[in-house]
Amino acid sequence: MPFTLAPGADHTVETEVKHSRFIASLRRIDDTEGAKQFLAEQKSLYPDARHHCSAFVVGYDASSRSERADDDGEPGGTAGIPMLQVLKARDLVDVIVVVTRYFGGIKLGAGGLVRAYSGAVSVAVDSATLVGRERRTLHTLAIRHGEAGRVEAELRARGVVVLGTDYGSKAVLTLATHDPEHLASTVASITSGAGQLETAGDTWVDV
Repeated sequence: MPFTLAPGADHTVETEVKHSRFIASLRRIDDTEGAKQFLAEQKSLYPDARHHCSAFVVGYDASSRSERADDDGEPGGTAGIPMLQVLKARDLVDVIVVVTRYFGGIKLGAGGLVRAYSGAVSVAVDSATLVGRERRTLHTLAIRHGEAGRVEAELRARGVVVLGTDYGSKAVLTLATHDPEHLASTVASITSGAGQLETAGDTWVDV
């Protein structure tokens, strides 16, 4: 199962190796543009730092996944790739990590840099709140406006993922499930057989 950061604020952790400061910041992103934006923000936040190394993985499907690593002036292969390897080893997707380094006056050598950058990312990931991601089938459920609140509450109480509700002539709930038959029986029970499910593709959801 792939994992990503739980929704919410960015997660930042600082480590120190031989007086060099390594500030590792994680953000959940949706696309490569989000990755570029976060990197730019970190550079603006720490403008006097010597390096802003980065790595990200975007996309749950192997055919469309995008991965990138950048050493930002550190010796080739000593920062970005080790950082990316940590993300991949933890099955993290839709995540970028930027490690900002303030040089402490002592050279770490190639091996020391690899350990420092990968270690900074490992500490950040280990202390972050992560959620699993699963591909689930989408269904819509159209009901009367007056029933929407009760039906949604009962669905959530029974473990059904409710992604949202649109209000038109009827209230239309979008539901995600890995067991369509169980969802159908649950909806039938809650709505006394009046609710009609319509399939609406599939998507990845937090679990």
